[in-house]
Amino acid sequence: MAHNPEPLSETSVIKFNGQDFNSLRDRCLRRCLLFEDETFPAEPSSIGQKLLQGKNLSFLEWKRPWNCKCAPHFILEGASRFDIQQGIAGDCWFLAALGSLTQNPQCLQKILMDQSFSYQYAGIFRFRFWQYGQWVEVVVDDRLPVVGRDCVFVHPRKGNQEFWPCLLEKAYAKLRGSYSHLHYGYLPNALVDLTGGVVTTVNLHSSPSDLLMVVKMAAKAGSLMTCATPSGPTAGAQVMRNGLVSQHAYTVTGAEQIQCRRGWEEIIRLWNPWGNTEWRGRWGDGSWEWQETRDQRKSQLYENKEDGEFWMSCQDFQENFSSLFICNQFPITLDPGFTPHERWHLTMFKNQVLPGNTTGSLKREAQYFFKVPELMGGHNVVVSFTVKPQSFEAEDEDFPIRFQVFKVDSQQFQETLPPTFFSSFRHDVQGMDSEIKFHPTKSFHLIPGTYVVVPSAHRDTEFLLQIFLKMPDNDRNSSNDFHLRELKGTLPENGSQESIFYKYAQEGQDIDATQLQNLLNQELLTESLGDTFSLDECRGIVALMDLKVNGRLDQEEFGRLWRRLVHCQHVFQNIRLSSGVLLSSNLGKAIENTVFLTGISISSELLDLMTLRYSDSMGQVTFPSLVCFLMRLEAMAKTFRNLSKDGKGLYLTEMEWMNLVMYN
Repeated sequence: MAHNPEPLSETSVIKFNGQDFNSLRDRCLRRCLLFEDETFPAEPSSIGQKLLQGKNLSFLEWKRPWNCKCAPHFILEGASRFDIQQGIAGDCWFLAALGSLTQNPQCLQKILMDQSFSYQYAGIFRFRFWQYGQWVEVVVDDRLPVVGRDCVFVHPRKGNQEFWPCLLEKAYAKLRGSYSHLHYGYLPNALVDLTGGVVTTVNLHSSPSDLLMVVKMAAKAGSLMTCATPSGPTAGAQVMRNGLVSQHAYTVTGAEQIQCRRGWEEIIRLWNPWGNTEWRGRWGDGSWEWQETRDQRKSQLYENKEDGEFWMSCQDFQENFSSLFICNQFPITLDPGFTPHERWHLTMFKNQVLPGNTTGSLKREAQYFFKVPELMGGHNVVVSFTVKPQSFEAEDEDFPIRFQVFKVDSQQFQETLPPTFFSSFRHDVQGMDSEIKFHPTKSFHLIPGTYVVVPSAHRDTEFLLQIFLKMPDNDRNSSNDFHLRELKGTLPENGSQESIFYKYAQEGQDIDATQLQNLLNQELLTESLGDTFSLDECRGIVALMDLKVNGRLDQEEFGRLWRRLVHCQHVFQNIRLSSGVLLSSNLGKAIENTVFLTGISISSELLDLMTLRYSDSMGQVTFPSLVCFLMRLEAMAKTFRNLSKDGKGLYLTEMEWMNLVMYN
């Protein structure tokens, strides 16, 4: 059992090809050399035959960005979809997903991290992708394939010399095997690889009537949204008379209702990864609809630029596009009355292997059970399969997995159901639609009971299975923030904490940092998605509470910790916004409201530093960060008072100083 992608810590990230960024960079810095990646060399093999054939690349070279006329930048004035210009690879499916990700800077930062061409530059960069239940870090050198002065693949927007999209594309190509492996693919796969979320596919020919509200609610929930045009009369991407490109991926960047001559019209905004080539129909750039509208928001919504972004009516959108893909950390069910505050519990089955079956009959060796505890409105269960690339290539016409879901009576429930259970008279609650391909996710409305997912594959297939269950919100204020994990309503006070301690204690004696992490995330937080206590944070908490200095907490030390956690929860809930977010500007108020910090105050300068230390790029403070901040402030203030003889200063030997700052 697991929940969705946890906050990234170094211990939770897999190093692709065993390459560690820090050690590789430090070695290059010591030797005054620029990194050259032997595992993804500057050779034709990294491009691949699919892209080399039929292309005039005889003058191709591999150059670093420093070889350009102007100094390169990793990011200049923030990352934007307009930084992306697609090259010769047909990877619009990946770039459209990436363009959508740029609208969520907090999520994008987890992929890009803090990098530059100046500070500790050694020709090496790293990026992170979600791969089948875990984050994977990929390092690359900054040698890019060019012809003349132009990048062959993604290239910087003219004049800005911003190279983050080029290097990110190279890292994704390395992860998948070569640039050729990016030449045609599927939007849902890219969305998941960039977020670790779950994709809802909307058939635009039978989509809900209120498409505008669907898009606006999904955007409010922090979703990534992309769409695709159907194939044209000829193979590949072709520009049509209306300006759209057939068999091409676009990013959905907004939706509005705007006043026009006939009344009100619903319009949707799209972006083309080509960086140009826009829709020429109604509400497109330069159209008479924009010239005639008297809507006061015209100056805010409309710019006549050749930047690949354009508006079109929702009606034209549904007539010209085949599918809309919505990706979020929790499912977007599109049920009437859906809100971004819905809470979901996730069970995850990683690294599952299903033997192939060429007979066409459904094998039942693989069985995955789950329980629906209570009746919920609308779709309350979502089943999602993600298949590893080795099991599924872009040329395949069909997704290799089909599955069925059966209800199991309590008296029939076993660890494995016998073949007699699957009689010809037993019907599944709903099977895989034949029209769903590439990244099958299916929503169900199920009554309480026990169910089993039974997959089948026509070839040996390795996959990740995720089962989402909608949970009651108990009238609590949930956050629609993409990464904020919600607190449980109440915590056990003194007394009940003993049973919690012994539940996790090592041989009933004490708790180490790993056990504390499990305890806090299970007992202190709900199963909703977002930030949890990291192992490093728990190590710090243990060090602060560890009076015996043995790296563990006994029952008495845990009792002191638990009383502070209960109080921190009250502080967090009292001063956070109604949306559930605690702003860094309220850290001073948090100190004032914390009883165990009575008599402790800090300067405005130190408070500014703590804001940098404990808040994210959006200026928000998670509950785990608040706990670490308040408890560390208490420990450091009391340590000073205990060691200072006059209350104004203190004298420490070097060893005393090192012991203090390196452990506590």
